[in-house]
Amino acid sequence: MGDLKAGGIVHVGRAASVQFTGPASFDFRIIAVDARPTYNGWVWLDGYQLDRRGQAQHRRRIFVCAAGLRPAVIPETA
Repeated sequence: MGDLKAGGIVHVGRAASVQFTGPASFDFRIIAVDARPTYNGWVWLDGYQLDRRGQAQHRRRIFVCAAGLRPAVIPETA
């Protein structure tokens, strides 16, 4: 996934890290991207784990492979 920035919403699953498989996968609203160097292609993200409606549920700090993140599809609420 290209440009990771505050306000972006991504889907976090197995491709981002083996710890996020099956029911452990989720959508994530980024509030900060840690600029400190890590392993090549990996990044620390601060943000909120979202529920199925796109509402913030849990604040988290996650370590993920940026190339494994996917754009999230959040349903429109009426």
